[in-house]
Amino acid sequence: MRPIAPLTITGGKLLTGSGEPAAGAIRCEGDLITAVGDVAAQDGDRKVDAKGKIVMPGIIDLGVFEIDKPAFHFGGVTRAALMPDQPPPLDYPARVRFAASYGKPDFWVHPIAAATRGLEGSELPELGLMKDAGAKAVSSGRKWIADSGVMLRVLQYAAMLGLPFISHAEDAGIAGGAVATDGETATRLGLASAPAQAEALAVMRDVTLAEMAGAHLHIRQVTTAAALDIVRKAKDRGVRVTCGVTPAHFMLSDIAVNGFLTFARLSPPLRAESDRQAVLAALSDGTIDVVASGHDPRGAEDKRLPFADAAPGMAGAETLLPLTLQLVRDGVIDMTRMTQLLCVNPAKILGVPAGRLEAGLEADIAIVDPDRPWIVDSDRMEAQAGNTPFDKQPVQGRALGLYKGGMDVKV
Repeated sequence: MRPIAPLTITGGKLLTGSGEPAAGAIRCEGDLITAVGDVAAQDGDRKVDAKGKIVMPGIIDLGVFEIDKPAFHFGGVTRAALMPDQPPPLDYPARVRFAASYGKPDFWVHPIAAATRGLEGSELPELGLMKDAGAKAVSSGRKWIADSGVMLRVLQYAAMLGLPFISHAEDAGIAGGAVATDGETATRLGLASAPAQAEALAVMRDVTLAEMAGAHLHIRQVTTAAALDIVRKAKDRGVRVTCGVTPAHFMLSDIAVNGFLTFARLSPPLRAESDRQAVLAALSDGTIDVVASGHDPRGAEDKRLPFADAAPGMAGAETLLPLTLQLVRDGVIDMTRMTQLLCVNPAKILGVPAGRLEAGLEADIAIVDPDRPWIVDSDRMEAQAGNTPFDKQPVQGRALGLYKGGMDVKV
């Protein structure tokens, strides 16, 4: 590729990832940030005036099921960790290597290796070779490994390789074929449901095994008060556990499925209002480490079905930023914490040189207008499908400019 001229962004409020927004500039040469703060453009630089908007690291979306570059670019996302639930699963080094190359040069994909062959929960694949091929973590995908012996061996293997294990916290023996959470809504609609405790039981087991193995356990979504309390106590005693959540579980409760709305058919299912409030508290107190989109676009053949037959999942890349900014407007978190949830912590978990505006790190940068209003429209989304439970909802916050490795990306 032809070398690009250095980039200097001035006139913005810098959210570096380690402090409050502060006026300043940022300069990049090649694909790296070279200076942040009191910086002046040099002759030959590409000069961009942020005009008082937020300048922050590009978002790192931890745990997506599909790579939709236009949708991610719209949402200010420069990197995504791809879950192993692909056709075919990411359980061979060649598949991991191909996934790692997909999206370049204007988008980085970080593959997550399948924890077991075919994600079937029994035979371990060549995790070491998949790490060499580019895998940044190991995961059971949408499934829960029921055999505790297999789970322990995978955790021990991951710990030896220095890879985090990303788990799906839902005891399949209890959840079974449930499509909703036990409660008034599920009962009234006649939906097959499972108790919220299925999540807490899975979290307790996985935390215990991770502590035995000395592994880093990242629970992709923790959505109930009981499970969050387990994570909080595990952190207090020094267990290497982190956890995440998607905007759906801090914005919506199970009443969103009224009318059998399949766009609100998610995995894990939406929870009671008391659990949603517990998620908000955990976002505020630092228990939750990551907010991710869970991007999983589903077409009409998967969603225009009876609720119980519809596939779970939502297209979330485009709404990740504005819905997290809503937490800031509501006083749940501040801008610095938002940057940690979307950028800093995902980069730490994946071990990638990004997530902060800091000299020496990759020049993945977003210019964001946190007040820019727009309306979510499932018929006009950039994603492959617009299956969002936030259809027709007004939101605020848009990426106005995006740079991947210092290269301008269309948003």
